[in-house]
Amino acid sequence: MGVYKAYPAHVVLLRRAFVLIAGILALPVMLFWKDRARFYSYLHRVWAKTSDKPVWMDMAEKAACDFY
Repeated sequence: MGVYKAYPAHVVLLRRAFVLIAGILALPVMLFWKDRARFYSYLHRVWAKTSDKPVWMDMAEKAACDFY
């Protein structure tokens, strides 16, 4: 039994659909925005989130497998 709860597939798919739509709609504005990296970094965190575990922790655990 894990401490963190994984989201169902339909929640992950809805989240990713939202990220695609938001990213495409924001592209014309973000081309001229000086702080666009923060916005797209936020969208990447939303895209990568598949459970209530923090995204940085999940990615750190996956990266540890590359070194061991």
